[in-house]
Amino acid sequence: MIRKTVERGIVAASLVAAGATGFAYFDKSGWGRVDAASLPTAAAGVTGAAGASQAVVTSVPGVATATDFSGIVQTYGPAVVNISVIGKAEQTPAANGRPQMDPRDPFSGMLPFFGQRMPRETPMVRGQGSGFIVSPDGLILTNAHVVDGASEVTVKLADRREFKAKVLGTDRQTDVAVIRIEAKNLPVVRLGDPAGAKVGEPVLAIGAPFGLENTATAGIISAKSRALPEDTYVPFIQTDVAVNPGNSGGPLFNLKGEVIGINSQIYSRTGGYQGLSFAIPIDVATRVQEQLVKHGKVTRGRLGVSIQEVNQALADSFGLQKLQGALVSAVEKGSAAERAGLEPGDIIVRFNDREIMQSADLPALVAATSPGTAVKMEIIRNGATRVLTASIAELKDGSLAQSDSPKQEQGRLGLAVRPLERQEQREAGVAGGLLVEDVAGPAARSGIQPGDIVLSVNGTPVTSAEQLRALASKAGRNVALLVQRNDVKIFVPLQLG
Repeated sequence: MIRKTVERGIVAASLVAAGATGFAYFDKSGWGRVDAASLPTAAAGVTGAAGASQAVVTSVPGVATATDFSGIVQTYGPAVVNISVIGKAEQTPAANGRPQMDPRDPFSGMLPFFGQRMPRETPMVRGQGSGFIVSPDGLILTNAHVVDGASEVTVKLADRREFKAKVLGTDRQTDVAVIRIEAKNLPVVRLGDPAGAKVGEPVLAIGAPFGLENTATAGIISAKSRALPEDTYVPFIQTDVAVNPGNSGGPLFNLKGEVIGINSQIYSRTGGYQGLSFAIPIDVATRVQEQLVKHGKVTRGRLGVSIQEVNQALADSFGLQKLQGALVSAVEKGSAAERAGLEPGDIIVRFNDREIMQSADLPALVAATSPGTAVKMEIIRNGATRVLTASIAELKDGSLAQSDSPKQEQGRLGLAVRPLERQEQREAGVAGGLLVEDVAGPAARSGIQPGDIVLSVNGTPVTSAEQLRALASKAGRNVALLVQRNDVKIFVPLQLG
């Protein structure tokens, strides 16, 4: 599969969040996909036949539990496959004008590849990953990064039979791919419900790390609904299961022998497993599978908002009694959200009949909603609960000038600001707002920087330093500023003395 470095700036804490990178080459944050071949990969969930093999759990009162996964490995290990891919490596011009391998390219140890068609002399490269059979007639789930861009895909079964596979479709947004082999009466896995999984519950991964087929590794669920940099639509299952190069696309089993996820990413500063791995929930994968098999592509719903997590400081600033929901930091003009009446500062706590406990819950629910569907959203605005109705749209596959104006007194927030000029407002795409020229105290500790634009205080738009000072003087110990940096808006909580 391919390694890709993605960094996405966001105004928060230091107002910057690092993005994801490929498994072999990591950015400073350490995020990376579990790539194939010589990169760590992970498994994918599938639909399967009956056969309720479960792990054997032995327990002694007051003593840690020991789990025997051998029954699951025997029953469902044959449904886990090894995937080999062939593709062409990406090249870049060297200093002497001759092409050379891009050191960031996934083919320097893995597949597939992205980029332009390579010259005829471009070397072929090989990679490996994992997958699992979800229907007896040869339908297989794996990671998109395992097969995307490959010119040839070969599937090797546990009984050593090999088949050429056809890629039915890939979805990079969720990193899910569906492939098919021409075979009958194949062993399959059973699918479970990730919603029923509990943190601390033992889980099992089967795959082909470093090409070592049918390797089983086990651990526990470390967290659920984990939002990762770059990923918008996947509430990942975090585990401490060891996954390594070749594991990508393999299944994550629960104690009942049901697949609840597809191993997909790891966190590492070394390029190898360091105790943090992430799996795509199988319900997310099967929704993608259904669309890829039926239409060859995935259609997603779109609301048109930017959201962020509600932490304790923001909850205090907005007067919330409970830490839950997705805080709206920006509403796109002309979007379904704007037509529904959503505003920055609203906190979405329910989407149709689903409660939003964490901000990561919302994108997956919106994406899974068919365009044109009317949905009800329960929100909290200024301490009061409201219900709005939105017609979901379809998701389709974006510096300020300096001024010599005198700085204003920093005041209680630790901000020196001035109003934006009309030209600056047009360039920033805002109406009103205050340009930050210097920071100290609470603002500096919260990560606000010169050049940021303060748009509102606790949901009240600001247009002058005097107004900002007045609102700050009336605030309690916590205040939430809506800040824009470049094209990103986010609420930043400040703790005041």
